[in-house]
Amino acid sequence: MGNLKRNEKTMGSERGIALLLVLWVLTILMVLVLSFSFITKTETYATLSFKQGAEKRFLAEAGIERGIMELFYRKQNRGMQVILEGTEVWKIDGTPYKIQSGDGEYTVMITDESAKIDINAISDANSDILRNLLKNLGVQEEEVNTIVDSILDWKDPDDLIHLNGAESDYYMSLPNPYKAKNADFDTLEELLLVKGMTPEILYGNGGKRGIIDFLTVNSRKNKFNVNAAPKEVLMAIPGITPEIADGIISYRETQEIKSAGDVGIPQESIGYLTFNDSNIFTIDAVGYKGSEKAGFPIRATVIIEEGNKYRYLYYKSPANIKQ
Repeated sequence: MGNLKRNEKTMGSERGIALLLVLWVLTILMVLVLSFSFITKTETYATLSFKQGAEKRFLAEAGIERGIMELFYRKQNRGMQVILEGTEVWKIDGTPYKIQSGDGEYTVMITDESAKIDINAISDANSDILRNLLKNLGVQEEEVNTIVDSILDWKDPDDLIHLNGAESDYYMSLPNPYKAKNADFDTLEELLLVKGMTPEILYGNGGKRGIIDFLTVNSRKNKFNVNAAPKEVLMAIPGITPEIADGIISYRETQEIKSAGDVGIPQESIGYLTFNDSNIFTIDAVGYKGSEKAGFPIRATVIIEEGNKYRYLYYKSPANIKQ
C-alpha cells in the first residue's frame, strides 16, 4: 500500500515536470514565432522603403534629363514669334515645372548661373553686392562683415588680413586646424570652412532660405541676367529697390526684358546687368511617389556646348533642396 502511494506521488511529480516543460517549450516557440514575425515585417517595410526611395531617385534623375532636354529646346526656339500651346520654352529663373510619370511625379527648376552671385568674382570693389544679399536675408551686420572679409581673405593669394577677415593663423588655431586656401572656391559647400559662415546661413533654417540658392562658382561674371535673377539677387544690386525688383519679375512673367528702359532700371544699376542667357545652368529636380510629401532631390549644374553636347560641372544626389 505504501509503495503504491509512493508510485502515485512520483507519477504526479513527473506529470508536473512534463507540464512545465511543455509550457516552457510553448513559450519559447511563441517567442520565436513573434520574433520571426517582427523580423519579417521589418524586412518587408525596409524593402518597400528601399523600393520607393529608388523609384523617387529615378524620377528625380528623369527630371534632370528633362531639364537638359528643355535647355536644348530653349536654345533652338527662344524668341519664336508663334507659340502654340505646349510648345513654350521653359523659363530659367527657377520656375517649378511639375511632370506626371505613372503613379509618380517630378518637379524641375532651371536657373541660369548668371542669375546668381559668383563668389569667385567678388572683390573689394564689388563686395557690397554680397553684403547686401546677406543683410537682405537677415544676417546681422557684424556677421556680414566677418563673412565677406573672410571670403576675400580665403581666396586671395596673400596673407594680408581684411579688417574683419581671417587668414591661416586663425584657421590653424582651431581644434581641427587647416590653412586658408588662397585660391578660388571649387564648391559652395567650401564656404563652411570660412570664418563666420554657419550651416544655417548657408542652407537656411526652417522657412528661412539660405544664401546657397543665390550663389555660384561657375559664372565667373559680375553681371547678372535680369531675365532670370531672383528678387534677392536683384535687390543686392546697387540702385534696385524692392519695388523695382518686383516690377522686373512681374514684367518678365509675360515677356522677355530686352533693355533697361522696359522696366525702368536705374542708370547706376545697368552696368551690373545683362539681358542674355549664359550657357551654364543649375537644374533642381525632386522625385515624388504616390501621395508622399517628401521627395528625393538632385541638383546638377551643366554647361551647354556647341553641337548639342553638354557636360556636368556639379552633381549632388541627394541634394539640400527646399521642397
